Amino acid sequence: MQLIFATNNKNKLAEVQKMVSTIKIKTLAAINCTKEIPETAPTIKGNAIQKANYVTQNYQVNCFADDTGLEIEALNGEPGVYSARYAGANNNADANMNLVLQKLASHQNKKARFVTVIALNLNGKQHTFEGICNGTIINEKRGEKGFGYDPIFIPEGFKTTFAQMTQIEKASVSHRGKAIRKLVAFLNTL
Repeated sequence: MQLIFATNNKNKLAEVQKMVSTIKIKTLAAINCTKEIPETAPTIKGNAIQKANYVTQNYQVNCFADDTGLEIEALNGEPGVYSARYAGANNNADANMNLVLQKLASHQNKKARFVTVIALNLNGKQHTFEGICNGTIINEKRGEKGFGYDPIFIPEGFKTTFAQMTQIEKASVSHRGKAIRKLVAFLNTL
């Protein structure tokens, strides 16, 4: 089976390709989609659906799209749907992490969770899959691997950040890993 992954994020693509061996994943470049796909929905699920629908409607292909957000309890779920552009429209991971650390500085509660929703458009039907990873935000960045908020997030049951884990370790517990495994399990039933 072959699917288009509706993303331009090279880090996401690399992470997903390592998790999926039974499906041939092609990028937006394979369908000559060079436009920035809109992400204007008020929810993570809504953004995933919006991106998948954009690709299906404009390119008539089966595809899947994901959206991910970091939800911090003490910040009433922020940054949530705005995770990639929390500190501004330029999607700067360091600026985003610095803003989180600044806002959390006076809070004792550091509980957070990552949420990923995948929307699959396949043969005229849509399916969604969710993955959640609970954890804690730490006070400083640790680790060189991963991307986004990985250097400040420790998943429950671990002492290392996502950025200190190998891709295999991270995928075994991460929000995206959980959602991808649900997607693959579904595709394997077809």
